[in-house]
Parts: sequence; structure tokens; C-alpha cells
Amino acid sequence: MCNHNFSQNFNQASTMHFDKQVFDTAPKPPQYFQPNLQPETIANAGSRRRRLWDLPRHTHCSVVGVCLPLHVLCTQVNKALGGQAMADDYEIHVGAVAECACKNKLSVALQKVLEQRYAKAIVRFKPAKTARELAQLWTKAVEDGDLAGAFWAVLTHPRCDIILQEVVCRDMHMLQHQAGAVVRTDITKFKAVVAENVVLAREMGRVQERVTRVLAEKSAEIERLKMALTQSQGQIISKDSQIAFLTADLLSFKAGVSELETRVRLQTKVELLERRQADQQALISDLHQQLAIKTDIEAASAKVNANLAQSNQAIQTKRVIPIAVQLQQKSVLCVGGRIGNVASYRDAVERVGGRFAHHDGGLEDNQHLLDASLAAADMVICQTGCISHNAYWRVKDFCKRTGKQCVFVENPSVSSLTRGLEQLVSSEGQLV
Repeated sequence: MCNHNFSQNFNQASTMHFDKQVFDTAPKPPQYFQPNLQPETIANAGSRRRRLWDLPRHTHCSVVGVCLPLHVLCTQVNKALGGQAMADDYEIHVGAVAECACKNKLSVALQKVLEQRYAKAIVRFKPAKTARELAQLWTKAVEDGDLAGAFWAVLTHPRCDIILQEVVCRDMHMLQHQAGAVVRTDITKFKAVVAENVVLAREMGRVQERVTRVLAEKSAEIERLKMALTQSQGQIISKDSQIAFLTADLLSFKAGVSELETRVRLQTKVELLERRQADQQALISDLHQQLAIKTDIEAASAKVNANLAQSNQAIQTKRVIPIAVQLQQKSVLCVGGRIGNVASYRDAVERVGGRFAHHDGGLEDNQHLLDASLAAADMVICQTGCISHNAYWRVKDFCKRTGKQCVFVENPSVSSLTRGLEQLVSSEGQLV
């Protein structure tokens, strides 16, 4: 228990009139520097955790400043004083540090708050059996950034010796400096952010004005469209009413006129018949035109056929050999000539009683068959303009050797063939 009154000491601290004992918070030389004191002896003094007032005075400032937020500290000070402390934050901090030197109402309250606030950290550090294990847990806590709870748990741990206590206080002191530098950097960044926020606020104000203006325009347009929609709906309702009235009038008119449906049906049928009659008239006109065209075509065809018959008759007349010539089933070989006139050649020969044979003179027929054909023929007509040279000399040589009658004709026509037959018959001296 402290030897001086708690309220009087805190009031002195709050008015910055502390005695020399209160201000004497400078760290004293560690006890393990004394040659007669062993650190292990201090660490193994017992298993009970140390209380706030059991800690060295130079650790109280760090404990109160780090482990107790300012609003929590102010709340506990006001409770301990039984009213509102008339002091600023620094005076409250100094007075609380001074009161932590001994067991009193404020130190007990702060001890309770610290135990409750950092119960999890205390449980986490409790299994440490040596100062080395405790130091390892402290190092991990520093790496993880969990400082306040770890700081309180290490300082109050029964295995925390003077060396570890000094190391922890030094680490916390440097971390506080780093935190202060970070805070100053954060303040600079905060000021920059505030300036940027002012610019963005002005820009947002302009955007909001623009958005408000656009919304007003859109609202006016929506109102206009609503009015147009209302007018359209009114027009639709008016037209529906007119349709309903006209339908009622039509029904009443139909009811007043007798046989209206029959008349309408007959009128529709008459219109259909008229359209059908018009179609039939158009069809009849087309048929008359086709009939006239067909008549003209038939007349022209008859005229053409008559002309063709006359032409054929004239041609046949030209082709017919005088009836006075008779071959009496003699074989006449025609060598050469046009392929298209072979039928006419055959007809001319058979009309006068002869038998017709033909050889194309080596154009398509085999020339080796020419000798056989010459030997089987009684008379030979050679059309020199339509045979090969080889065939010509074969015919001439064969007829000269055998003495067979042969006539050479240059023009491959039916009339030339007829004259050739007359020459053959006259040369033989057989006239019928």
C-alpha cells in the first residue's frame, strides 16, 4: 500500500506539482548488473504473475501508454476520483503512471482492466517455462504486430527476468518511435487525402449539379410522355365508344330491315357470277384468237405440203428412167457416189428390173471387198469424183482384164447414174 493519499497524489500530478518522488521515473540501472544478483534467481522467485505495482517504475509509462487506450484510462481515472478530472491527456497520463508505483484504488482498477483486456495473450504466454521460451513468444508477437497484449503478458509473467524485461522495454521504446514516424507519415498522407477530397468534393458537386439537371430534364420528359399517353388513352376510349355505338346502330338496322341477310347473300352471289362470266368471256376471246391462228397455220401448212408434193413429183420424174430400158435382173455395181444418194441409186436401178450393189470406193468399206463385188456384178458404174485413186485403178484394171462393161461418171447424181445405165444398155445392144 502506498504511504500517501491517492487523491492528493493524483491532484498534484494533474496540476503538474508533483514531488520529486513522483517525477523520479527515470529507468534505474538493471539489477543484474550488480555482481551479487543472479537473473535466474529473480526469474525463479515464484510462479505467481506480477501485478502492476510489482513492476519497476520505468515500465509503468510504457504499460499505461501502450496497453491502455486514452479513453479507457480517462474512464478509470474518473471512476477512481469519483468525478471529472480537471486535467488534459498528458496530466492524466503522468498522474496514472505515478499512482501505479503502489497498490491503490486506481492501480487496482487498472490491473483489473489490463487482465480482462489481454486475457487471451496471457493464456498464450502462460505455457512458457523459461525466459528463452518467453522471448521466442515475444519475438513472434512482434512479427505478428500483436504488441499491447504481448507486452503486458511478458512483463507480468513469472519467468520474465531482468534481461528479458530490459529487452522488451527497449523493443517497445523503438517500436513507439517507429509508430510515431508512421503516424507523422500518415498525417502527411492524410493531409494530401484531405486536399484531394476537397477537389473531389468540388468535382462531385459539379457532377451532382449536372445529374440534378439531367434528372429534371428527364422528369419533364416523363411528364410530357405521361400527358401524351393519357391523351392517347382518351382517344382510344373515344374510338372504342364510337365503335360500340356504330355496332349497336348496325344491329338495330339489321333488325329493322327484313331479309337483309338473304339480299346480301344474293348480291354476293351475283357479283361472283359476274366475275366468272367476265373470266369466261376472256377465255372465249383467247380461244377465238387461237382458232384463227390455227386456221392460218393449217392453210399455210397445206400450201407448203402442196408445194412439197409438186417438188417431190418433179424430182421423181427426173429420177425415173424411161420405161423402154430393162435390165432383166442384171446386177449393177455402183462404186463411189454420195452416201445420201445411195437410196435413190437403188430405186433407179430396181425400177428398171436390175439388182443394185454398192461399194463406197474405199472411204469406209474395205478395199479388199471391191474385187469380190466387181466379180459378182454384171455392169459397173464408177463415179470417179467420189472414190479414191486406188479404187479407181482397181475398177479400171479389173474391167479391162475381164471385159466387163463399165461406165465412168464424174457427177455423183441420180441423173448421171441414169445416163450411165442407158450407155450400158445401148452398148450391150439389148433394147426392149
